[in-house]
Amino acid sequence: MQFTSFLQDGRLTVALTGEIDHHCAKTYIQAIEGKIEAYSPTVCVLDFEDVTFVDSSGIAVVINALRCMTRLEGTLILTGLAPQPLKVFRASGIDKLVEIKERVS
Repeated sequence: MQFTSFLQDGRLTVALTGEIDHHCAKTYIQAIEGKIEAYSPTVCVLDFEDVTFVDSSGIAVVINALRCMTRLEGTLILTGLAPQPLKVFRASGIDKLVEIKERVS
């Protein structure tokens, strides 16, 4: 599990990598929550461009980030989703709770 993050103009971008499953989900949840708490962004972008697989644990990662951003009255955006993660998120209804964009500029 690796990720990078940066803050620019109140927007926190977290670029996730690899497979998001039960082996790494808890670590991602803690790391993303820590970044959101540290920076209090108005927008948090989870960039899935380098993510190859997501299971239900990936849904937990997104829901936890959404809860953190809701507490801050901020916005969560998902971007860079490959077909498999997009299918999982759509099947779960995440796309009705979180904005999904191809690219965030």
